Amino acid sequence: MSGERRIPAPRQRVWEALNDPEMLRAAIPGCDSVTRTAEDAFEAKVSVKIGPMAAKFGGKVKLENVNPPASYTISGEGNGGAMGFAKGGADVALEEVGPSETVLKYTVKAQVGGKMAQLGARLIDSTAKQMSDQFFDRFAAAVAPPPPAEIPAVAEGAPAAAPAAAAPRVIPAGPAGISIFDLLPEAPFGIPLLAWAGGAIWIVILALMFL
Repeated sequence: MSGERRIPAPRQRVWEALNDPEMLRAAIPGCDSVTRTAEDAFEAKVSVKIGPMAAKFGGKVKLENVNPPASYTISGEGNGGAMGFAKGGADVALEEVGPSETVLKYTVKAQVGGKMAQLGARLIDSTAKQMSDQFFDRFAAAVAPPPPAEIPAVAEGAPAAAPAAAAPRVIPAGPAGISIFDLLPEAPFGIPLLAWAGGAIWIVILALMFL
């Protein structure tokens, strides 16, 4: 399975969002959780339905050849219990086509086994395509900048609008607290922390194709 998607956002923004576990969890259809298990490994739980079959998949991925913010390679496996299993990998690349537009390209190779293999390649492919489209629609909507606010036009000769009320006085905030995220290294082994989470999205694609 391979394809590409234009995303209306700068490449750096797309890279950071693609490697944000919470962003991925919200964008991946049926995703229950994305968890980091090691510096270069993650797990995700996804509920998937293919034809008459439905199951919860546990996926594990490992990131390799990480080259932020341009590309990385993912290898992984998914297990859906009685429904079957899958394993494979994916190459992901981000191409900057403008200051506010990025093309995300991906190529996935996978093998499936168990009851999933009995459903037929056509059903598996169509389900994978449908879910990947849903993911990219949600992802693109989340990373795209909000449209600029429109300023209402004033007709010539119309009375000027009343002056806006004075803005409330802002009280300076106290010292910021220290969160657990402040204690985490920003770039383990020279690779941005967000990059380690990038494989989660492909768990879905792999799981879908593994189905």
